[in-house]
Amino acid sequence: MSRIPADLAVVGISELATPEGEAPRLGADLGRLRVVRDAAVACREGRIVFVGPERDLREVVDLWPGGRTLDARGGTVLPGFVDAHTHLPFAGWRESEFDERLRGATYSEIAARGGGILSTVAATRAVPEATLSELVRSRLDGMLALGTTTVEAKSGYGLSTEDEIKQLEALRAGASGHPVEVVPTFLGAHALPAAFRDDRAAYVRLLVEETIPEVVRRGLAEYADAFVDARAFTLDEARTVLGAARSRGLGVRVHADQLAADGAAELAAELGAASADHLEHVSDAGIEALARAGVAGVLLPAATFFLMQDLRPPGRRLVEGGVPVATATDFNPGSSPCESMIAVLSFTCMLARLSVDEAITAATLNAAYALGRADRTGSVETGKRADLVVHAVPNRRHLVYRFGVPRVRAVVAAGRVVVEDGQVLPRG
Repeated sequence: MSRIPADLAVVGISELATPEGEAPRLGADLGRLRVVRDAAVACREGRIVFVGPERDLREVVDLWPGGRTLDARGGTVLPGFVDAHTHLPFAGWRESEFDERLRGATYSEIAARGGGILSTVAATRAVPEATLSELVRSRLDGMLALGTTTVEAKSGYGLSTEDEIKQLEALRAGASGHPVEVVPTFLGAHALPAAFRDDRAAYVRLLVEETIPEVVRRGLAEYADAFVDARAFTLDEARTVLGAARSRGLGVRVHADQLAADGAAELAAELGAASADHLEHVSDAGIEALARAGVAGVLLPAATFFLMQDLRPPGRRLVEGGVPVATATDFNPGSSPCESMIAVLSFTCMLARLSVDEAITAATLNAAYALGRADRTGSVETGKRADLVVHAVPNRRHLVYRFGVPRVRAVVAAGRVVVEDGQVLPRG
């Protein structure tokens, strides 16, 4: 029997837990993980070549001269987290608005008087692209240290052709050479800019006729997104913008049914979107449409928590309705200043009522599906990109049970150890 060559071996794993496959887990299968005790993983040239009991690794794997052995020291290994919804490239924070909400102001009231998204737009427009790219890189480092190895990142704080391009160019520059794989999304339809307050149709035309073509020409995005809401864009406006993006080869995503039942989940299904995100107010018809179309439903429970909303994320309804369920941080300065997928696991369980194993799948394989990457990441199995995290806990349930404190011991991204003892390693 020929032996398997490897350049990295991860040993000393008390428990390895991972979903498997290249398709999303649905319904009762959402929480079905492969769990291996006293496990080991071997990698070669960025790919996983062995997963199984450590005793078998010694029998079948040959570590190349100069190869690395990483001792998990009794920790638990999961796939690298896939954060399927963030607003990463922005400048400025909005902590004063948070304090206003604590004193009774609503998110909509703050937005109506010029705060909210438009205040971040002003701050983002004011900084040079180089500053924005440095912010992107620093935030990616923070996410990596917390176990995220793939992240979707949206523009949407430019709201002009020039400034949307600036955001996406800064995202590309900041992500260049970084261990975290970044999936860029154009979100020009995030809010109506002040200059177009009296002519909504003109802004939609700008997006369709100028901004989207330029984003595509420069190769700056894989997806386009739109926020359907009474204070953002109507169904028809979103349909026009996303239809134009799709006609130029971009995939589409939808901010759907976050603050009201707007019918946006049905629009996502109609357009064959990769995902419909938020969904706190999704209707039964919307869930049925998403399931029928195979559109991922991305829960953003950290935003629900941070906005102090009474309505819980519809996790169980989506699972029981056969929707591919994912979960993500919604990292942004206004409604979810949280870059931790470990925290999101807790919110997904405690607010959306998923089990620990269901939440793990939602944060890994199903999130990879929502980004069109389930064939290459989202699980620890042979042939996939070697993205995995060693957590300093004896088993996976401790990640939610002992909530609030990240315990990342090491991170492997594309077969390289990039975090050790909780610290991001220098890149040479």
